[in-house]
Parts: sequence; structure tokens; C-alpha cells
Amino acid sequence: MLKGDGHLSHDLDPLDQGPKDACGVFGVWAPGEDVSKLTYYGLYALQHRGQESAGIAVSEGTRILVYKDMGLVAQVFDESVLGTLRGHLAIGHCRYSTTGSSVWENAQPTLNSTEVGGLALAHNGNLINTGELAVRLAPGTTRATTDTEVLTALLAKDGSRPIEDAAAEVLPQVRGAYSLVFMNETTLFAARDPQGVRPLVLGRLERGWVVASETAALDIVGAVFTREIEPGELITIDERGVKSRRFAVAEPKGCLFEYVYLARPDTSIAGRGVQATRVEVGRQLAREHPVDADLVIPTPESGTPAAIGYAEQSGIPYGQGLVKNSYVGRTFIQPSQTIRQLGIRLKLNPLREIVQGKRLVVVDDSIVRGNTQRAIVKMLREAGATEVHVRISSPPVSWPCFYGIDFATRAELIAGSLTVDEICQSLGADSLGYISLDGLTRATTIPAGRLCRACFDGNYPIPIDQDQVGKYVLEAKV
Repeated sequence: MLKGDGHLSHDLDPLDQGPKDACGVFGVWAPGEDVSKLTYYGLYALQHRGQESAGIAVSEGTRILVYKDMGLVAQVFDESVLGTLRGHLAIGHCRYSTTGSSVWENAQPTLNSTEVGGLALAHNGNLINTGELAVRLAPGTTRATTDTEVLTALLAKDGSRPIEDAAAEVLPQVRGAYSLVFMNETTLFAARDPQGVRPLVLGRLERGWVVASETAALDIVGAVFTREIEPGELITIDERGVKSRRFAVAEPKGCLFEYVYLARPDTSIAGRGVQATRVEVGRQLAREHPVDADLVIPTPESGTPAAIGYAEQSGIPYGQGLVKNSYVGRTFIQPSQTIRQLGIRLKLNPLREIVQGKRLVVVDDSIVRGNTQRAIVKMLREAGATEVHVRISSPPVSWPCFYGIDFATRAELIAGSLTVDEICQSLGADSLGYISLDGLTRATTIPAGRLCRACFDGNYPIPIDQDQVGKYVLEAKV
């Protein structure tokens, strides 16, 4: 039975870091380059997409070596480890689990053997027909506990034929979100689901090619952005260059939440910079929800671009009213009860001299359960703020995501059961305003019909079996 591991947050949980994407993926084909270090730095740039485990697979042409472990990229790899990972191509992965428990066995890249060699694979996204796919495997073929392992086993099932041909046959049968990088001993492959829910880009090195979840990872390793890998496209990279093959008709439905929160601000999606989009979202938020106030402050760091835009549009001064402790991460020692009572202060602390006596506009990217915002409002009042007006640069998150973001179940989402006024009362704020779905969409400059907006409107672009939805939600809490 495939299990997911939902993560419940609590009011006083210093590790409650908001919605998390499933993973970041990176691949490089570059003879003569130190591909393991390029992959390390590519994963470092994608660390925000997954902080539970990290792994790299590398080949020098005759065998694939995989090294992976639990922890951040910088905790898993050091000079001595990277020195053993030599070759001309590599793939890498940093993981946050949405399917399968957060344990070493589920770290990626996965590795499987075929009749003619090995196959390593890294996956960003989430499949919604994993059970259906798993029954196509012979009993005992795999002890898979994740959708990625099932997919890897299917690609390796008929090991006598080229992996490219296997992928072209298997991928059209797969439903859900997947941006993949995979490899055998000599060749790098990449593929994106027909909806293109999760991003995947191609870049050029002086002596090779790079594939990554975000353009920021290309920048870090000195690769020049070439293009996005198209929805429904499979690419092959070897000594002959880049070859493209279509395995499905493109039906673009890029994730709208990438613009809100997931992607780095220095990333571009569909030709538009994420930072510019988030600033424009803030301007639109100010148009839709103006308020008389003295200071606009962000919830760092994710609320900063929208807060800048809100201040520009409203004419209210922008300032820093909250200081973030950047070192509270997944390795943070669980606090004692005394410290837990201080709650969010482990992550954020107010600048009392800035907020005291002020009417504040606090801009954040989203509200999922409301715990963090509730604690921030209380903290700012205790620091002397006279009014706290909360502004959110996304619409209410009312529906769970089945395509690779670890949102709560609908019952746990605060907007799944409460009105905006009720949420405002729950937070203890003087007012609450969310940007409209149309306003957010316009800021991206992407037509609504080319976006997945399911977490906001419940319209899932890849049809969900309602019986399976209930099953998935139940198992996600095991």
C-alpha cells in the first residue's frame, strides 16, 4: 500500500515553514566538467524545493553510482564524497515528501537495473494513478513506497529496448504532475507531463547541457537559459547533442502557486521574472484592498516582493518590522515546553521601535492553516502596534493539491471551512484582504486557461478519481 506523509503544523511549531513543493531536480551532461560539483551547486540553488533528503547519481560511461542521504544538500555532501562521484553526466534531487515517508529508502535518485545497464531517476511532482501503474509490475519486482519508484521500475521493466523508447510508451500512461530527469550510463533524459504543471528548463554550458527545475539553478552553474522543456516532451542528451521527441499533445496548465510562493524570486517562468510578478501582485492587492495605515511590512522572506508592490501602489511607507532567524531549519533541536510557549519568536521577532504605535499592513504570500499569521498578529500587538491589517498575495487556499505541493487536506485548510471575515476574526486582525484570483492571474500575464489554479478554485486540470481522492487523503495521514 502506497503511503504519503502529511505534515501537521502547530501554533508553536518553529519548523512550520508553510507549503512545500515536492522536489527540485537537476541534470547535467558535460564531458570534461566536474559534473558532481555542478549538480551539488544546482541542488543548492533548488534547496527551497525540498529539505528532507538529497542525492546525486553519476556515471563515467560504464556504471552509475548513487549517493543520497537525509538532510540538506550541504549536510549530505562534502568534498570527499563529491570527489568519489566522477563522470561525464549526473542527475540530482532534493526532496520534500508528498508521497512516501520521509526516510532514507525514499530518497532520490532511485536506481534500477535493466538487462543492458542501470537507470537512475529523479522526479518533481506527484502521480495520481500510482496504484494503477503498480499492478503492471510483476509481484516482487519492487518494494516501492513512492510513485517515483513505481515509475522507475516501469521504465526499466523491458530492459532490452532503449530507455527513450520505453519512456515514450510508459509516460503517456502516467497521470499527474511529473518533471523528470533520468539517465543510463551514457545518456541524460528529461521529460515533462503533458500539462507542464511543474517547471523544467534546459540550459547550455560551454561543454555540455543542463536541465533544472528553475532558471536560477542554471544561473548558479553558469549555464545559459535555452528554453523551457515543453509539456509532453521527452529530450535525450548525449554526444550527438539534444534530441526532442513528443510523447503527448501539450495541454499547458502551469502551477499558479509557483508564482505565489514556490519558485525563487530570481527565477523566470514562461519568460516572466517571478520577482516582477510578485511585486505586481502586491500593487494589485493594494488596489483591491486599500487601508489607512502608517507602515507596510512583509512576513519575511516570502511576503517581501508583494509588500514592496503594496507600498508602491498605496503610497504607505515600506519597512522591516519583523526579523527572521534564517538558521531555524529542519535540524533545529526540538524546544523545551518553556521555549515552545514563545512560539513563532523562534523564527520571527518584531522590531519594537519600528512597529510601536503604528497602524501596520502585514503582507504575506498565503494562509494555509492560519497558525503563523495568528501568532504574528499577536506578537505585533504585544510589541505595541495599534492596528494590524493582514493582506495576502494569493486567493484563499481552499482545496488540496494532488500535483506535488504538500497542502493540508481540505478539512485542515482554514479557508476550506471559514469565510474571510471568520478567518480575520480567527487571526485577531483588524482587517484581512486576499488578492482576487483574476487579479493574481493577470499579474502573471499567463492566460487563465494555461494555468492550474486548483488549490484556489477546485478545478483540477488532470481529472481526479473522487474515490481515489478520499483514499489518498486518508493514507496521507498515516
